[in-house]
Amino acid sequence: MGKFYLLVVFILSAVLIQAQDHSEFVQGPFSTPQEVTDACLGCHENVGDEVIHSNHWLWLDEKFETNDNQELQMGKKVFINNFCIAVPSNYARCTSCHVGYGWDSNDFDFNNKSNIDCLICHDQTGTYKKIPTGAGKPVDGVDLLAVAQSVDMPRVENCGICHFDGGGGTGVKHGDLDETLYNASKELDVHMGGLDFDCIECHKTVEHKISGASHGSMAAGTNHIYCADCHTEAPHEKAKLNEHSKSIACETCHIPTFAREEPTKTWWDWSKAGEDKEAPKDEFGKETYNKMKGEFVWEKNVIPTYRWYNGKADYYKMGDTLDVSQPVKLNSLNGDITEANAKIAPFKVMRGKQIYDNVNDYLIVPHLFGKEGYWKTYDWNKASEIGMKEVELDYSGSFGFIETEMYWPINHMVAPKENALKCMDCHGKKGRMNWEELGYSGDPMKVGGRYKNELSP
Repeated sequence: MGKFYLLVVFILSAVLIQAQDHSEFVQGPFSTPQEVTDACLGCHENVGDEVIHSNHWLWLDEKFETNDNQELQMGKKVFINNFCIAVPSNYARCTSCHVGYGWDSNDFDFNNKSNIDCLICHDQTGTYKKIPTGAGKPVDGVDLLAVAQSVDMPRVENCGICHFDGGGGTGVKHGDLDETLYNASKELDVHMGGLDFDCIECHKTVEHKISGASHGSMAAGTNHIYCADCHTEAPHEKAKLNEHSKSIACETCHIPTFAREEPTKTWWDWSKAGEDKEAPKDEFGKETYNKMKGEFVWEKNVIPTYRWYNGKADYYKMGDTLDVSQPVKLNSLNGDITEANAKIAPFKVMRGKQIYDNVNDYLIVPHLFGKEGYWKTYDWNKASEIGMKEVELDYSGSFGFIETEMYWPINHMVAPKENALKCMDCHGKKGRMNWEELGYSGDPMKVGGRYKNELSP
């Protein structure tokens, strides 16, 4: 009875959210994309205010208070990562994935609702594309009227155009998000392939605020989606498996590997950039060297790294002083074996080498894109000078390269239950878990779990 009821609710919900045909309401013609936005907002009066306060528009997530009572707001706009490093001074290239038009400098007006790009999320023609270096503007030749008349609720193609290709190509950044999810098999992703889910089935949206923890909301510890939101905390027939859910995130067992069909980048060495040399492609057909970006390593069918995680992480902030004797942690996961609300969860760890000021001992935000950017001049000094001026930090004139690492949560590519990890995958002699590293004295199947040993309340 319960399953039948859920099926009826699901079908009714799908019918209710089906958008109305807009061809009779949207007449055009349109000479600019902003004219389309003004037409949209003419009927959807509240949407402009909703979007300009969303994290997809601001590239900042919820404000939160640190342990030392400092109020912070973190997000892509202010983060440093170890892919293309940072948004400031590289706006027009990075903001090709912004849900707006024209963010090409620090002076972008975030209150101008006419610059909201409604079409990137709602186009259903499949013809709407942004210029890769155009600060969010659409490519020439797009039929704006046809696209505007096609709009509907976002589908996987609308989300994937940015989220599957982050970092410069399919699968580069996340590892559990790539273009194979457009036509996923059940074996690749049981939700998107087996049940034909679109992203918004799980990433529920209220007032254009989309649920799901980005790095900015990981910093705040908010906006998470949990498997138990749909499946409950005790979805298994066997009680022993349900007991595991107290300490093990669902994804740990149900995403045995990521990057199962497309490889993902796991190492990026910027220190090798600028050399005129050729390098062979790897076993997956991926480039291992690019003059503009340096050396790469790709991996496929990757076993995740497992860490305790309570839903929050600390992030490196621009200007933070480094301990140059060890790799820089661009983010540090919160949670350990003693915390009742922490669980062992899967992550991709991205590693590489990137530029830092070896006098001031902090990471540099280099100016990569543009006429004076590194990708044109191959001059790290000039690129550092321009980039650090943009973020209002001193540049000493001296630089080096330092190893960095960053943790990326693995939440997608959920395998069918028959392909989930089995007991011996973790508890066998060649099990994948490093129990001592996780805080146990040995395999908890033999020595007991954290509750039996009173390691956690």
